[in-house]
Amino acid sequence: MCLAIPARVVEVSGVDQARIDIVGVQKEISTALLDNVAVGDYLIVHVGHAIGRIDPDEAEKTLAYLAEMSDEDARALAAASM
Repeated sequence: MCLAIPARVVEVSGVDQARIDIVGVQKEISTALLDNVAVGDYLIVHVGHAIGRIDPDEAEKTLAYLAEMSDEDARALAAASM
């Protein structure tokens, strides 16, 4: 099963690399599969690789649902999706 949770780009670092944030969990990922990744973009991440972009409005809706979960559950879900 693959979980798709929006990840916001907080830093573009190096060639084809970015730091993302999912409900407070940050991780370095590869952006080699996407062009022109910028800070503030929302991405779908699978096993450490950005595989697509998501509309910011849709990303915010999903993140609002996550915010309704307990912090511990949301972070566990975020870590599992990375």
